[in-house]
Amino acid sequence: MAILHHYPLAASSRLIRLQCGEYKLELDLVTQLPWLRDEKLLALNPAGELPVFEDETYGVISGARVISEWLEDIVEDNFLMPEKAGERAEVRRLIDWFEGKFTLEVTRPLLRERVIKRFQSGEAASSQILRAGLANAQIHLGYVDWLAGQYSWLAGPDISLADLSAAAHISVLDYFGDIDWRRYPEAKLWYMKLKSRPSFRPLLSDILVGMPPASHYSNLDF
Repeated sequence: MAILHHYPLAASSRLIRLQCGEYKLELDLVTQLPWLRDEKLLALNPAGELPVFEDETYGVISGARVISEWLEDIVEDNFLMPEKAGERAEVRRLIDWFEGKFTLEVTRPLLRERVIKRFQSGEAASSQILRAGLANAQIHLGYVDWLAGQYSWLAGPDISLADLSAAAHISVLDYFGDIDWRRYPEAKLWYMKLKSRPSFRPLLSDILVGMPPASHYSNLDF
């Protein structure tokens, strides 16, 4: 069985879990705490970044974008990347948006302030950084709302890796109750479709000890 080294509230790890769920690939999940130095993880990925995928045949693959593309290559009946090159480029553009810009401006600083600093040093979260991250989130969510209003899915008529990447990041915000969904009706309908998919159920059962999710987090019709 393949092994995924991950952290439950790390959005990039969630992307790979969702993708494997869509393809019904069984995974052995190994939780890595991002605030602890793990020599075994460093031996697998010297960058020390998650996620890291261990395949029985191929070996070790590191990084969400690399893993996700590799999975599309090896899954025979794949459907999360369009056939046409231009459409694939749009999916990759949105993945790059969420795995790059959204990560830097929203999910990484919020997770660091809320979770990592608490468990690593007991240091209080910076209210200034939290405000900046949440302000950035509103801008990004407005863009998602616009995209969701243009098509059935974010990159076109069919579900793609772009939807999984976006949902992985947004689910972290939703865990903490950071989204006023009344402001984003199109994004809300899109997210409800994703939450209802079987691949999403394991994410909805994730609970961080001492930091339970928002009351609506696991509600499919919120």
